[in-house]
Amino acid sequence: MERLKLQRFSRSAFHGLTTRLAVAEETVRAIRSGEVDSVMVAGKEGSQVFTLDGAEHAYRVLIESMNEGALTITADKTILYANQCFARMVKCPLEQVIGGSVRRFLSADDQAILRPLLKPAAGRSGAKIQALLKVGDGSQMPVQISIRPLAKNGFNHAPFGLVVTDLTAARHSEELLRSLTHLVVQAQEAERGHLALELHDTITQMLCGVLVRSQTLVDKLPARNQLGKQEARKLREIIRRTIEEVERISRNLRPSVLNHLGLVAGLHDTSTEFANRTGVSVKMVCVQLAVRLPAETELALYRILQETLKNVEKHARAHHVTVHLTKPGDFVQLTINDDGMGFDPDHHPVRRKGKGGFGLLGMRERAAYVGGVLKIKSIRRSGTEIEIRIPLPPNLTMAKSKIRKLLPKG
Repeated sequence: MERLKLQRFSRSAFHGLTTRLAVAEETVRAIRSGEVDSVMVAGKEGSQVFTLDGAEHAYRVLIESMNEGALTITADKTILYANQCFARMVKCPLEQVIGGSVRRFLSADDQAILRPLLKPAAGRSGAKIQALLKVGDGSQMPVQISIRPLAKNGFNHAPFGLVVTDLTAARHSEELLRSLTHLVVQAQEAERGHLALELHDTITQMLCGVLVRSQTLVDKLPARNQLGKQEARKLREIIRRTIEEVERISRNLRPSVLNHLGLVAGLHDTSTEFANRTGVSVKMVCVQLAVRLPAETELALYRILQETLKNVEKHARAHHVTVHLTKPGDFVQLTINDDGMGFDPDHHPVRRKGKGGFGLLGMRERAAYVGGVLKIKSIRRSGTEIEIRIPLPPNLTMAKSKIRKLLPKG
């Protein structure tokens, strides 16, 4: 008898659950199809009626046909609406998305970035952030989230509309472009080395031969031909200066000091040459690195300093330049300051005239390829600061810690 009662109860409970599930599915279908104008939700503060103004069928068809995820969420991050595209992005059934929290799809760091943007004080102009979306299969998808507050329409607090854009293809294109840029830089460095070798082994040798012959010409001219001797000496001086200039160009093209003596020596060499040639004073403060940095990192910092000094010479009208090489934590940082004219980094005059303007872009790409970041701070007539920070490789960081342990205390 008791068993019969239990079976009847189980069948009754199962039937009730099936009925409730069917009602829920029909409700979700009606909301998505635009057949419902409002929804009543029971909560801690009592029942609330949420109107679906603007959710006409045509509008919903448009939202559902988007190639981007679309969400409507409350200030506490509850998802009131999501389109099928977002469900496909997170690889989760739509009925499991609506009514849940958007937090489940974001990391703690991304939630912290999103939190202040979901407050009334955040303004009504909207905002955009980049985040990693947690996908149902355990992977992560790089996305851009556009946030904009919506009209209250019966809510205690205005909900927010989110548009989620998949950045996977864009990131892949960026990686391909960065790889291509690196190949171009490698080709440029190889060509510079080849050109430096040709200048040193061919042009310089030929000019040295002309210099010797010019001295012979001076010696063979008769003593009475003082005017001829004077012109020959002038010619010899011009040839000597030409040899020095070719050697300078060759050294800049192929930094042998950098290769043989390291980064600090290379930075000192190019700064001293710049100061002697231009008359602009350069003050250098460099930490002594315990071990050599990777060759690509040293070359990136060396070339960025070269490019910066070239810009100072051409545009800044500076009198003083300071160069600081430091090692804050597990980073190496190069900071270059000048007291020149300054400029607006977002509206560079050279770029506006269409005559180049690739110096800053090349510097950023060099820093980015070795995992670094380049920052530019400049104000018109108040000088410029360029800061490059590059992380040290893990093996180099470990080597440094071992060196510290071996050093005597005190």
